[in-house]
Amino acid sequence: MGARTVVVTGGTRGIGRGLARVLLANGARVFITGTTPASTEAGLAALGGAGANLAGTACDIADRAQVQAVWDRAIETFGQVDIWINNAAISMARAPLWEIPVEEVQHIVTTNLVGISNGDAVAIKGMLAQGHGMVWNMEGFGSDGQIQKGMAPYGSTKYALHYVTKTTVKDLEGTPVGIGFMSPGIVATDMLVHDYDGQPEEWERVKKFFNILGDTVEDVTQHLGTEVLKPHKNGDRIEWLTKPKAFRKFATAPFRKRDIFGDQKPLDTVPPRSGS
Repeated sequence: MGARTVVVTGGTRGIGRGLARVLLANGARVFITGTTPASTEAGLAALGGAGANLAGTACDIADRAQVQAVWDRAIETFGQVDIWINNAAISMARAPLWEIPVEEVQHIVTTNLVGISNGDAVAIKGMLAQGHGMVWNMEGFGSDGQIQKGMAPYGSTKYALHYVTKTTVKDLEGTPVGIGFMSPGIVATDMLVHDYDGQPEEWERVKKFFNILGDTVEDVTQHLGTEVLKPHKNGDRIEWLTKPKAFRKFATAPFRKRDIFGDQKPLDTVPPRSGS
C-alpha cells in the first residue's frame, strides 16, 4: 500500500496538530481542518506549510455541508481518504450547569456531538463508496462514565459520543469500512488548562494529579499517530493511558518529579460567557 491519506479535524493545535506532525513524519498525506481560515493557515505553517503531502481548510464541523466540503477537498487533493480522525472538540471553564448560558451548552453539544457525528456520517458514506477506510472518534473525560463536578456539558457529549461510536460499529458490521475509539488519556493541552480558568486553587490541587497520570502532546501523539497507521478492524481501540500504565505511574510517582505543563497556566479570571 502506498502513502495513506489521513484527515485530522481540529488539526491546527494540541493533539490534532501533534497527530498531523507524527503522521507526516511517517509518510502519510495529511489534510487538516481549523475553525477559521487564519487558524488553518497558521496550523499549516506550523507543520511546515501546505505542499505535496499537507493541505487543509477551515470548517465548522457542526455544519454537515462544510464537513462534506472537507471530504471533497481531500479527495480532490489526494485522490482518496484512508483514515479520518474526528479530533475537533471544544471545552469550557468548569461550572455548575445552572451557571452556564444555554447558548454555551448548545455550542458544545453541536460541536462535540453533532459535529463529530457529521464527521462520521460524511467519512463513512465516502469510504463505503470507495470501498475501504477507517474512522476514529476521539474520546475524552466522560466517555467511560466518570463524573466530576462542573463537567456536565463536556462530559455528557463524550459519553454520548461513546454510544454513537459503539452503535456505528454495529451498523458497519460486514462492510469494508470500520470505526474505532481513540483514547489519549490526560494530555497537557491548552484546552485542559483553560478548563480551570478563574480557579487557581483548584488548578494547583489537580495539577499534582495530572503530573502523575498525564503526558505531553508529543509523547501521546507519537503513540497514537504511529498506531493509527497500522492495520485495524471495526471496533478497535487505540489507547494511550491503559490501566497497567496508570498503575505504574502511581507506583513510581514518589520517585520522580514532573511538570508536563511548563509555562501553561489557567487565566486568572473566567472570560465573559456568551449571553451573560
